[in-house]
Amino acid sequence: MKKTIPVFCCLSICFLLSVFCQCAGLAPVAYANGLAVSNVTLTGQDTANETIKVQFDITWNNSWKGSINNDAAWVFVKYSTDSGSTWHHATLLTTDTADHDTNPSGYSQGTGTGIDIIVPDDNTTSAGGGYGCFIQRSTTGGGTLSVTGVQLVWDWGQDGLSATDTARIKVFGIEMVYVPEGSFYIGDGNGIDESTSAFHENGADNTAVQITTASKDITCDTNIYDDIDTTPIGVDGDNGITGNTSWPNGYPAFYIMKYEISQGQYRDFLNTLTSTQKSTRTVTMTSTKYVMTNADTVSYRNGLYTPDGSTIVCDFDDDGTGDETTDGEWIAMNYLSWMDLAAFADWAALRPMTELEFEKACRGTNSAVYGEYAWGTTDITEANTLSGSGTSTEGVTENGNGLCNYYSSSYNPNGPLRAGFAAESATNRVQAGAGYYGIMEFSGNNWERAVTIGNSTGRNFLGTNGNGELSTNGNADISDWPGYSSGEVTGASGSGFRGGSWLISALYARVSRRSDAASAHTGRSRYFGGRVCRQGF
Repeated sequence: MKKTIPVFCCLSICFLLSVFCQCAGLAPVAYANGLAVSNVTLTGQDTANETIKVQFDITWNNSWKGSINNDAAWVFVKYSTDSGSTWHHATLLTTDTADHDTNPSGYSQGTGTGIDIIVPDDNTTSAGGGYGCFIQRSTTGGGTLSVTGVQLVWDWGQDGLSATDTARIKVFGIEMVYVPEGSFYIGDGNGIDESTSAFHENGADNTAVQITTASKDITCDTNIYDDIDTTPIGVDGDNGITGNTSWPNGYPAFYIMKYEISQGQYRDFLNTLTSTQKSTRTVTMTSTKYVMTNADTVSYRNGLYTPDGSTIVCDFDDDGTGDETTDGEWIAMNYLSWMDLAAFADWAALRPMTELEFEKACRGTNSAVYGEYAWGTTDITEANTLSGSGTSTEGVTENGNGLCNYYSSSYNPNGPLRAGFAAESATNRVQAGAGYYGIMEFSGNNWERAVTIGNSTGRNFLGTNGNGELSTNGNADISDWPGYSSGEVTGASGSGFRGGSWLISALYARVSRRSDAASAHTGRSRYFGGRVCRQGF
């Protein structure tokens, strides 16, 4: 079983875009619970073609590539030309006219574990260009992935820079999992019963539906947030849904975050935003306050804190000193509104998941089981006795099948746990509470946001990826995303919740329960979190 790991790291350098690359400073190695990017340098400046190579080493634990799927790191670069006051998304060079470029000319796969570098062609102009790349094993295997001397090509000319500009860069990485194309089941009806508001085929109540390339009209029992209970919607595996052939219905391949967004990830995101953008993506930026709650102390295990009203740190141990080994940057991020999640996705050049992709990622190709959780059985064990609180190895003392952070007998630990807390080197899928493809905490921990198929607003989603840039106000600006209005994502209509949380009962953690799948809640709460994804190939 894959182990530990939520996963986002950044490492910064400064340089002058001139014939000779000059580094003004190099940060120490940055770790994020398994994923590390280090030794960032710039080389191969090409002023004629306005490119430069970003070189780094990368490693993460318990990587794998098997016959079914693989994990990967989504790696992207941010740059600043005003000494870090504002940050922008760097465009990676693509040399192929296809929708993605594998091991493009001029890139280097480095030495060590064999890898592929996959660069999506995100730019719709004739120049092309990618907003990031996937780094993953090139051959079947498992264990620590470790590569030195990886080189990406930054097309700084396309970003509007000149050879005399001084710039700083940050390199970020997020661990992802590849979910392959193919059929899967939604709903969990066993012919007699099904979970609350679960999907079923029109005219076949209490029966799971297999999504294939043959169109199926799906509906659900009465749900105050849905309209598909009265107007069934057709789902065709390779042709979207009725009225929207681009809607990501789970049949096509996609990449999705291995873990829920962590507090360290959200901290690093916030620290690239302007003061105006930060004020939108937090509750307060008042000095010596916890920024998501406006409290003087940690609330419900959220430790994001500003010592000076500008910089954000993790201070989970509440001692006034941030980003220590006990400061909880690995704990799953709560207090996320739909707009917060959308902004993070846009900034990282990723996108929200749909609720059908959620069920596919949980269940894989297996047949549905009535009342099952993300690990494929109805077994569940409450996780509520902490060990290693706030550290990169935080876990619980309980053991058992379906170890899950949900409410049963108590509210301990009274907040989300470290992302990936139940996975150890010797645990299997059920013991670790993992989905079919190795994705963690789809049941319990934080209630996750997804694009709903349950109403017309959600069904307008086209699956467009983020572009790496936010509005001046700090909002996502992708026009087909739920909540978009007047150039920004400022609402939540078309979104909903799946998978349960630490604050509510196990019933909500069922894979197919949809009681709130189209609930357009706009606020932040102590049990709201999420993860994001990207289309695959």
